[in-house]
Amino acid sequence: MPPKRKGEESKDLNGRDRKKLKMADARTIAVQPTVHSSSGQGDRQANAAPGPSKTVVNFDTSQGLPSSIDVERFTEARAYEISAMQSAIKAAGDSSTHRAWQTLPRHLRRRAASHDVRRVPLRLREKARAEASCFSNGAIQTTHPTADGSCDKTWLETHIWHAKRAKMENMWGYRLAVTPTEKAFRPSHRASVHGSILHDASYYATIEIQGPQTILLATLEACCDPQGPGLKQCMSGSRACDTHIYEHARWPFGLVGPITIIWQSVSPNDASSSSGEAQVSIQRSHKGKEKEIIDNGMAEPDPLRRTRIIWVRAHPAVFEDVLRALEASASHAIQADKQKNPTLTSKIEIIDLRGSLNAFEIMGPKSTQVIRGALSLAGGEEREDFKKFWETLSDLQTPANIPRRMIVGFKVLDPRLKFPPKNATSSYPDPSKPPAVSSSNLVFPSSVTAQTELWDEDKRDRLKKPRFKKKDLDERRSKLLVPGTKLNPLRQDDRVPVMLIQRSLESCPPSSRSTYSFDDSRGIHGWTLLFPAGWSMAFLSSLIYTGTRFAGQRERMKQYFEAGTPAFPMDYPSTRAYEIAVEERAEKEKEKWEKTPPAKRASWGKLGTRSPWRADWNVVLGLEKPPLTNAAQGLVTTQRDAHANMSIPEDATAVVLHPWLLRGSKVPSILSNVCITPSEFLNEINKLREKYHMSLLDKAVLAEDLWRSALVMIRIKMVGRGAPGELANIYKMDDIEARKWLKATTQKTSGTYEDAEVPTERELAEMKPAQEDIVGYVTTGDVSLARGEGFALGAIPVVQYIALRKQAQRLARPAIIVKIRERDTTVSRAAYVELLDG
Repeated sequence: MPPKRKGEESKDLNGRDRKKLKMADARTIAVQPTVHSSSGQGDRQANAAPGPSKTVVNFDTSQGLPSSIDVERFTEARAYEISAMQSAIKAAGDSSTHRAWQTLPRHLRRRAASHDVRRVPLRLREKARAEASCFSNGAIQTTHPTADGSCDKTWLETHIWHAKRAKMENMWGYRLAVTPTEKAFRPSHRASVHGSILHDASYYATIEIQGPQTILLATLEACCDPQGPGLKQCMSGSRACDTHIYEHARWPFGLVGPITIIWQSVSPNDASSSSGEAQVSIQRSHKGKEKEIIDNGMAEPDPLRRTRIIWVRAHPAVFEDVLRALEASASHAIQADKQKNPTLTSKIEIIDLRGSLNAFEIMGPKSTQVIRGALSLAGGEEREDFKKFWETLSDLQTPANIPRRMIVGFKVLDPRLKFPPKNATSSYPDPSKPPAVSSSNLVFPSSVTAQTELWDEDKRDRLKKPRFKKKDLDERRSKLLVPGTKLNPLRQDDRVPVMLIQRSLESCPPSSRSTYSFDDSRGIHGWTLLFPAGWSMAFLSSLIYTGTRFAGQRERMKQYFEAGTPAFPMDYPSTRAYEIAVEERAEKEKEKWEKTPPAKRASWGKLGTRSPWRADWNVVLGLEKPPLTNAAQGLVTTQRDAHANMSIPEDATAVVLHPWLLRGSKVPSILSNVCITPSEFLNEINKLREKYHMSLLDKAVLAEDLWRSALVMIRIKMVGRGAPGELANIYKMDDIEARKWLKATTQKTSGTYEDAEVPTERELAEMKPAQEDIVGYVTTGDVSLARGEGFALGAIPVVQYIALRKQAQRLARPAIIVKIRERDTTVSRAAYVELLDG
């Protein structure tokens, strides 16, 4: 027994003995003393008498056994022993001085194990979970996604790998890597231009649409951009289609964002036709189900109405908007088909495939060799075109030599069997000898080459979890006679279907280059690798081991910037995703600005910055009046407003104008005429709507309103010094000032200053421009590593673009010239401007 009073035996016992004494006392079970019952009490009382829990049974005779047992009285008699047992169990558990993670060897302990149950080995995880449940302060918070989607963020399969090497942030419902912790800004750019770099794009949402081919095409035409190569060119499944999606039948308004459409390839011998129930079935996995049944009778076989499957890949920020647009377009397409063919059946099924497909974006000229060396074919391939493609893959100098958006489907072995992989070496041709790869061996996009089992849902479900864990493969590898040799694939090993899509980021395709363009960047090319969920780490370990760098969100945005293409959502003004992203950025920057002392922060009123936190597109377009400078600083003006007490009549029927962005490959042809009028602009828009069988714009949309509220994306190149940043102001100039800038830059370039009356570039840069001359804002800007000078993307109104084009003609210049001023400086710089689309 422990001492009754503190310090009674403290001098004789050390800490270890006291600990043993405490543990022994906690594990001692109290026993009630034996009480002998009187002989006058019968067998019933003797049966219930308390005593030791020990029963001696004599197998030779039945004497000594009670004739009956009263369970209730028996329990009451042993109540003390039962309570003592429960108290002993609780005391023994509470007296333990080691938690689950403390029982591990010291070389296996991790600081995170004391807070995260998943960091503890499986054999101790239940004990750790029980210990964690005792705490009511919520110290253990799991961020792993739940089945009902109640968690505020989702982890990718490579989350732990990225969390050890990158800075993580919550973005679009996911926990994503923003940038590597090491200094990787320039090395990442060099990898995308000369090597290879990988980005885990599994957070992109995939929507599957299943139904008759004619109705699928009508659904896409009702919500997609009518410009570009067209949806019909990609229906064979040999190429992916990159386009923009809009709200149903609202083009050019209601821009949602960019999407990629992939049609399932159909073999030439496939002549299946649509059959089954006549219904529109819209399914949302993880979000519930919605169904609408329409009975149309029996269907007749029709080759154009055979069932096809398409995948729509969209940014997670606009997933719900894309899904709503597809649902609305599918419903209208079904109704139109019902009125046109009342005897035919129709079925459209929209399924959310988030969590079913993973994707890696591997960019750079060496990405082809990396894929060729890390992946091994599963065997049994009988397609001759694919064999030619795979043989010539290692000799490609860059993925730019592959046809744009080409799709290749095949099946590979478990990449871990071949670990560590080796990059395929490319052979450089000798100019004096004939080429080893003849033109007959070149493979062009075809539906046969694009076939893959990745479209099969059952096979994706069977591969959601690799059959063998890494420890199983390591055990097989340890039994090899020669260490370091690759594992031979067994019949039980997994065969993983994958899909390769050629991916190019370039300012404008080679076939659509205009006669003049000051941006001669080459672009960045690579591949998009699609594979079933559950295999991200298996592929990542092999691909990264080849020397490929990994990219976060910053590196991915820089790839778009260096290629001169807009990145979503920051380069898509007027969209809902852009407004949300701008609002979040404005809150962070304003909070940081308010914490900075007044003497150390920018004074927007003195600098003449009208909108320091976000671009006021409504003011630039003339749809709203600019705010007062004092009001922008949070001050109250002392001047009386002469119009404050005047009653302004409001027209209840007036149409509220909102900015909208004009995007697409037809933008240069629409705006090619500098003398275009608002009515001609409206006619060009209606012509493109008729191309996709959409009705003309409503009569309430006036040509003048459409013309005033339109924005267009531009590309900006600095004339001399300067590197514009985000939210830099774009100013227009009159002809006199523009000529002064051109003369000043010419004298500086030539080094001769003959005319002393011409102001220098420094004098012109210090001239403070007027706020009324703001015609746009920079959305993305910085020093371009590929160009070696300042470069930016921005947006200006269509009205101002046409006016600047006319000014360029008066100045006899092929490019438009404007002024750029940072929001926190007073110095302006001259820059050239051209259309981004083209």
